[in-house]
This record gives sequence, C-alpha cells and structure tokens, in this order.
Amino acid sequence: MKGANRRYTYLRLRDDQVLEVVSPNPKSLDVEAVIRERQSWIIRQLDKVTKNPRVMTRESVMFDGVQLRIKFEKTSGEEWLSPSQEKAQVTIGASDRSSIRELVRRWFLKESSSYVVRELPLLARRMGVSYRRAEVREIKNWGYCTRDGRLSFSWQLIALPARLREYVLCHELVHLSVHDHGKAFKRKLVSVLPDFRERERDLNSTIPL
Repeated sequence: MKGANRRYTYLRLRDDQVLEVVSPNPKSLDVEAVIRERQSWIIRQLDKVTKNPRVMTRESVMFDGVQLRIKFEKTSGEEWLSPSQEKAQVTIGASDRSSIRELVRRWFLKESSSYVVRELPLLARRMGVSYRRAEVREIKNWGYCTRDGRLSFSWQLIALPARLREYVLCHELVHLSVHDHGKAFKRKLVSVLPDFRERERDLNSTIPL
C-alpha cells in the first residue's frame, strides 16, 4: 500500500491478524525482505493480539466471555441484531457495515444494564454497603465510583465472562468505603473475592472498544 506523506516503510498488524505493509514506494519494495527483517516484532505483536482478548474486531464480538463470529447481512430496511451463543455467532442486518458498532453498542447497553440492575443490589447486601445511584454508560474504565456513592459501569461490561463482571462490581462497591487502592482496599476486596488478583490480571488483559 502507498502511505500518504510517509518517508519510511512501516508495518501494522490489524485486529483480524492481517499484516499491512505501508510504504511511500510500494513498486520498489521487497516485502519479503521487510518481513524477514521485522520477524521478531511481528511475532511479538501477533502474540499480543492472540493472547489479549478484544471486545470487538471486524470479524467477532465478545459476549459473556465468548467470541461470537459476526455474520453481516445487507438489508434495505430495518436494522436488527440476532445473537446465538449455541452457534457462536451474531447475525447483524443493516444497510452498511458501518452500522455494526452502533447496533452492538445498543445490545450491550441493554444487557449490561439488566445485569447491573439484577446483580449489584445482591452484591451490595452481601458486602454490607449501600450506594446512592448506579448507571451504565460510556466511560473509559470498566467501572467508576464517586466519593458521594454514585457508581458507573461501562456499557461493554456484558462482554466479559461472569467472574470478571463480578470483579468489576465488587471492586467499585469496595470503593464506597475505601477510596484508594491501598492495603485496606486489598484486604476488603480479598475478603469478598479471594482470587481477586487473578481476576484483575485477566480483566487488564482484555482490550475494550
């Protein structure tokens, strides 16, 4: 491919594991030589892409910890989305592929909200804490707690497996009484989730949208 206003050849590994070679002079480029020269970098990047699960790529979307293949069907009318965990597939009907992300966002927002409404009060009672308000919306982190007791959770929460969703909720509930991540926070969290460090590590390896 030809890169606009670029002096050097560079490589990019896409989410679908396709390697792109971008060069200002593609006709004179020896692609095989470039790949041989950057082989170690390519292997490292491929290892990162395959080991770190992504909530969504062009080909798949993660729901409840399971990667569902995206099957796109071009339509001229109503847009729709039909998931099937049995087939490990989600079929999406729309006039253009550019609508896929928004349809997934609406689906996740509904499912994440249902999960939080159902599970958060149960966990709060179990932990002996109370919160002022909880909402699901677009935020940078998986969860957030304010000092006045308001909790926010990412609309992408439902993408995670149940054990990681539970970790996110418990993490923010602990913040109702301990606002930093010091020793007191960790003691309280481990009393609720003895394996919280393992869950935290798995959550941190997940790449959100």
